[in-house]
Amino acid sequence: MKLNKVFASAASVAFLAAALAGCSSDSGQGAGADGCTPESVFSTLTEGTLTVSVPEFPPFSSASDGVMSGVDAEILNSFAERNCLTVTTQSTSYAGTIPAVQSDRADVAIGCYYRTAAREEIVGLSDPIYTDQMASISADGVVDVSAMEALKVGTVDGYLWVPNMKTVMGDNLTIYPSAVEMKADYEAGRIQVGLDGYGSAALMYDGAADATVQAVAADSRVIASQEPAQIGFPHTKSNTELTDALNTAIGAMQTDGSIESILVANGLPATSGETGEPRLVQ
Repeated sequence: MKLNKVFASAASVAFLAAALAGCSSDSGQGAGADGCTPESVFSTLTEGTLTVSVPEFPPFSSASDGVMSGVDAEILNSFAERNCLTVTTQSTSYAGTIPAVQSDRADVAIGCYYRTAAREEIVGLSDPIYTDQMASISADGVVDVSAMEALKVGTVDGYLWVPNMKTVMGDNLTIYPSAVEMKADYEAGRIQVGLDGYGSAALMYDGAADATVQAVAADSRVIASQEPAQIGFPHTKSNTELTDALNTAIGAMQTDGSIESILVANGLPATSGETGEPRLVQ
């Protein structure tokens, strides 16, 4: 499955995505105790329940036996607890996640979704939660774009930085349909540096002795290295009260450090939580 990251975020671990569309189960997560007072007031598709569309996309989202996990899942579970809601998961393929929200089969979606202008036209978007940082994979910890220019570099098609890196690297850049092919060439020594989303790279190269994953240093020639895409929660567009409630919880979790702790626990750098002012990928 080939996905454009502008519309489907980092699909570099697409080999992990499971086509589980239509399967749903009640996880019982986030259920408030008797007398629980919600942080915000808003409606959901099913009273007392937050229905979440969950693609298989570690380390951001995953579901097993109705229980969701990953960065986005942990943040949204906290949101549900703050608002005295039980969480019901609806497992989907990555391509089916946004349509599940559009068709009112789910209140909200998770899975490292970019905040894009095109997406904002069809679903609601929360404030930015964290950023999808551009990361390098190399044996020597190469993080400067200038140092990559003399090397053989690979990346996965669809990321925001690809057009800029093509201009900078010329024939030294190889573009792969997925991270699987790129990893094979990296391990075979056909490329010296790989470029991927930080979370995807950290998971794929976890434990590899000859691969260091680091955030790429800012370079004015590569916009995504300076302004990484912001991640938000896509949700029912007409439910503006849900938008406000999500934003309230996200703001509180950023202030108390909860989001940073979740990012780090899932192998992402704390700097991913430094979102800056809200912006949309055009």
